[in-house]
Amino acid sequence: MENILGTIGQFSPYILMFVVLYFFFLRPQIKRQKQEANFAKEIKKGDKVITKSGIHGKIVELNDTDNTCVIETGAGKIKFERSALSLELSTKLKK
Repeated sequence: MENILGTIGQFSPYILMFVVLYFFFLRPQIKRQKQEANFAKEIKKGDKVITKSGIHGKIVELNDTDNTCVIETGAGKIKFERSALSLELSTKLKK
């Protein structure tokens, strides 16, 4: 019995480090990825968005087969991957 407790005691700092890493780094990252995926699925024509590279525009066309969208900007229409749209910047734009 004492041998098992001693073994658990040796690994407890590693277990604690893993728990801290999970709750402070991995879990928020996974949550953010899910939010970004939902945002990319829920956009619709007419939504004003900002890309991750900082281009402002309005969604004109959505293509579900290759996950792209066409954005109308001041310079014309540009085709982007839906993953290039920024959730954070686009939600600030809507406020």
